[in-house]
Amino acid sequence: MYIIKLGGSVITDKRKENCYKKEVVDNLAKKIKKANKETIIIHGAGSFGHIIADKYNLNKGHKSSDQLKGFSLTQGMVQKLNSLVLDSLHSNGIPAVSIPPHSILILNNHNPLAFHHAIFKDYLKIGFTPVTFGDVVLDKKLGFSICSGDLLMLILAKNLKPERTIFIIDEDGLFTSNPKKDTYAELIENTTVNQLKKYTTSKDRHVDVTGGMQGKIEIIKNIAKLGIDTVLLNGNKPDRLFKVLIGEKTKSTTISGGHI
Repeated sequence: MYIIKLGGSVITDKRKENCYKKEVVDNLAKKIKKANKETIIIHGAGSFGHIIADKYNLNKGHKSSDQLKGFSLTQGMVQKLNSLVLDSLHSNGIPAVSIPPHSILILNNHNPLAFHHAIFKDYLKIGFTPVTFGDVVLDKKLGFSICSGDLLMLILAKNLKPERTIFIIDEDGLFTSNPKKDTYAELIENTTVNQLKKYTTSKDRHVDVTGGMQGKIEIIKNIAKLGIDTVLLNGNKPDRLFKVLIGEKTKSTTISGGHI
């Protein structure tokens, strides 16, 4: 079984509020269907969630009544994006079912407190493809906070032990520095978590309330501790996802799982 995360920067234009890249997701869905592997799909919130969540400071927890509007708007928008992703999957023959995080997960100061993971196993047994997404959720200490798609990757990896996790991003993989800003950045094809320490990242212009690439690397470190390999690949090159799913070599980054 594979857990695939469709990054918000791939499936939306993070610079434009509520801008869905239907053609990109359709092309990725075709490759997932063709590979015919058991998968769980997670998608980021992209411009459907990050812009509103940032405006209302939702990741800092419940501080004022104004945030209630922001929370409900964000929840509604990420569910709209989820419906669009489901439409793309359904139109390409994938029996996708939505599992909203706010209904199965409670955090405690941003860390998982309670998580109903068995529902994913139950859907997989029947032959469905579970789909979940970055969301706003209840938080015991903070009142509420954000559960990113990356955090969901870690939580599901811990509970379901996939063959590997796959992060679909808007670059060819992990680079020695930010390729959007550094023309000399080099692609890292294979690495370990220990080696990641010598690479640096920097933020892009778009809003990301969940930490961007640096936050992703921290999540990948924890996935590696579980002995699970992680692959990062370019979602704008859908054939690469297909090759990874069927075990062929392609342009990407593989971080080997193992104890640190």
